[in-house]
Amino acid sequence: MNRTHTVVLVEGISDRSAIEALAARRGRDLAAEGISVEAMGGATNIGAYLARFGPSGLGLRLAGLCDAREEGAFRRSLERAGLGSGLGRDDLEALGFFVCVADLEDELIRALGTATVERVVASEGELGSFRTLQKQPAWREGTTHDQLRRFMGSGGGRKIRYAGPLVAALDPGHVPRPLDRLLAHL
Repeated sequence: MNRTHTVVLVEGISDRSAIEALAARRGRDLAAEGISVEAMGGATNIGAYLARFGPSGLGLRLAGLCDAREEGAFRRSLERAGLGSGLGRDDLEALGFFVCVADLEDELIRALGTATVERVVASEGELGSFRTLQKQPAWREGTTHDQLRRFMGSGGGRKIRYAGPLVAALDPGHVPRPLDRLLAHL
């Protein structure tokens, strides 16, 4: 068994599931490579995880993935951990931290297209539930993309359940940039 030398910090379990699913699709076993993907239970916990695994803790190599709205929290915490100052997006990427345009679900929906995501939803037996959401007054006028994002974020554990199937549906040449770059960095 390989000892962990790299820790990938992600906001939640769905992010971890997507990274692990894409790695497996590419024939990689992250655990065997000494890479651990840690779901932090939200971006606000990054400081504690950096303290535990970073330079002042175990001194492990770090990487990560976050939503655009959490980029500032990641940047500030990385700076407090001594990993740079005045960090911009390029600096974050050089450190191995990649930002999803809105969030991972948004990235996957854009990469797959709404028709493919709807097919995945149908294959999971939830197309009726999705159609019900589309008929709700608050969502009736929204784009299918926005409706799918809302659908993924609703229901107990739906983001987690769909991470693997959505990654499995990706065309290998159309992997969302943050996921692709993160795996390349590892």
